[in-house]
Amino acid sequence: MNFEEAKKQAADLAAQIRYHNKKYYDEDAPEIDDAAYDALYRRLENLEAEFPELVTPDSPTQSVGGHALAKFSPVTHTVPMESLHDSFSEQELVEFDRRVRAAVGDSVVYIVEPKFDGLSVSVEYRDGLLVRGSTRGDGLVGEDITENIRTIRSVPKRLKEPLPFLEVRGEVYMSHKVFFELSARQELNGEKPFKNPRNAAAGSLRQKDAAITAARRLDIFVFNVQRVNGMELQYHDQALQFLRELGFAVPPFFTPCRTIGEVVAEIRRIGEMRGSLDYSIDGAVVKVNSFAQRETLGSTAKFPRWAEAFKYPPEERRTKLLNIEVKVGRTGVLTPTGVFEPVTLAGTTVSRATLHNEDFIAQKDIRIGDTVILRKAGEIIPEVVSVVCHAEGSEPFRMPAVCPSCGVPVVREEGEAATRCTNPECPAQLLRHLIHFCSRDAMDIDGLGPAVLDHLVSGGLVRSPADLYGLTLAQLTELERMGRKSSENLLNAIARSRRNDLYRLLYALGIPHIGLKAAKLLAARFGTVDAVFQAGEQEIVSIDGFGGIMAKSVRRFFDLPNTAHLIGRLRDAGVNMEAAAPVSGDSRFSGKTFVLTGTLPTLTRAQATAIIEKYGGRVSGSVSKKTSCVLAGEDAGGKLAKANQLGVPVISESDFEKMI
Repeated sequence: MNFEEAKKQAADLAAQIRYHNKKYYDEDAPEIDDAAYDALYRRLENLEAEFPELVTPDSPTQSVGGHALAKFSPVTHTVPMESLHDSFSEQELVEFDRRVRAAVGDSVVYIVEPKFDGLSVSVEYRDGLLVRGSTRGDGLVGEDITENIRTIRSVPKRLKEPLPFLEVRGEVYMSHKVFFELSARQELNGEKPFKNPRNAAAGSLRQKDAAITAARRLDIFVFNVQRVNGMELQYHDQALQFLRELGFAVPPFFTPCRTIGEVVAEIRRIGEMRGSLDYSIDGAVVKVNSFAQRETLGSTAKFPRWAEAFKYPPEERRTKLLNIEVKVGRTGVLTPTGVFEPVTLAGTTVSRATLHNEDFIAQKDIRIGDTVILRKAGEIIPEVVSVVCHAEGSEPFRMPAVCPSCGVPVVREEGEAATRCTNPECPAQLLRHLIHFCSRDAMDIDGLGPAVLDHLVSGGLVRSPADLYGLTLAQLTELERMGRKSSENLLNAIARSRRNDLYRLLYALGIPHIGLKAAKLLAARFGTVDAVFQAGEQEIVSIDGFGGIMAKSVRRFFDLPNTAHLIGRLRDAGVNMEAAAPVSGDSRFSGKTFVLTGTLPTLTRAQATAIIEKYGGRVSGSVSKKTSCVLAGEDAGGKLAKANQLGVPVISESDFEKMI
């Protein structure tokens, strides 16, 4: 390869790595696995080693992956949070050991510890009190996430010894148990689940609302002292013991090794443990124990010379696909699951793995009877890597035309990968439907939360939202932790919900693509449920704020026999089927369309929306020539710019207050 070819290839590799760095570090949404990323990175490293003149200061090999995001205040690290150089073979570890001994002699002792797969953070203390937490960012500048760090129970808020100053480095992670619980909740709520615990931890730690972070139940392992005043430390294992005494959660095992043979043996031992751990590790870290020797060894532009990370190769096994089962999730999505001849992966026996959706199966051409390669993504979730060969006479897989749970025809919207059942009475989706039906913006039935609804469903008392209106005091008082008073309150809340406005019922039905705002537009346009049943697709799409997909979804939903059955039962139960009569009096905003953007000084968006609608106006999510005015607060973005471009009037909250 000549220099020009190498230059072109290096530029292409660098662009790919920067893209994947952005997806991984900044967006917490990786598109390739670690092994594929490492392969790209290693190819660039090898090119730059062969052609040193290709190395530039902005090369991905010269910097840590992420950077500080604008939504958090920047933090300049006084001690750089360096990345680690990766080894992928035991021979590379031997080379690392040779370089270390050449610099500091044979008296070296290594500490081998697990390499946790989470988000690297710095935590600072003054006089024993936590004062700041920050992400690694690009190693020099990170993000201030102090309030989110405070929500992690395993992070001490006050040290057992009031040191003048201490900065530690650790890895924030989400346990496998918490991750699976979060994934179940996300599925129940119709949210896009995180791909793995690492992404879940990173996404949770970078929330602007610390309450969300707190609810995600993150943990941390602290593995380095960055700076300390008031204590002299000479060795890494001494520092870890000291951190443990201060109240930190340190790596559960860290082993001293005097030879590279002992290092390799310990790394192998840790690798065999991966399947039994409740947290993700993607390798092991080898560190020189002596801080004095670390000073001698120093660092490169990116990596410390006194440490090396060993990355475990993804463990893959060949097996046979015995069957493809299709199950209906609680959001109505049909998910195909592969059933395989059992194999051992990462310390556990695997016989099932999700096949995601129809497109995934088609892209890999997965067929029943195939010999396939399995591995665990992120060491916990089994996945099909590739097909080795098809079975003789095999046929391409096709998703069922009807729901396996209720037999109603399924749909796949244009532009979506998911195949869905939209039946509002589908048994597989019952709990999710009920949670949505009773939620605050829907029928607003106070006291009917997920736990109570789960008891009602599992006890066979509720098989449809309509069954809620037939519950009795005797049935409720028999439920766990439901006394007479709370049962009476619940029945009163159910009774009140019968009088709700039509838009709440339309939203509660869970029509695909129809949110609260769209439900209000439907109710305002047609006035009754019967009128919605009779409305044609073109009539629906003519509503300002509706698109073709929304109109098609409404029409398809109300064409289902099950929808008519449910509405009939709700009507018989006394649930209101009509929009509230327009309030006589002040309609100063009648015919006006507002768009809200940015953060208002005192009003929430919900409060501003309620005021606008009270006076006969409507709120839209996008700016157009039809927009009457834009109500803008702090940090207004693209909507404000578009309003200025189109000449749409822009008002502040104080201007808005004068209007009301």
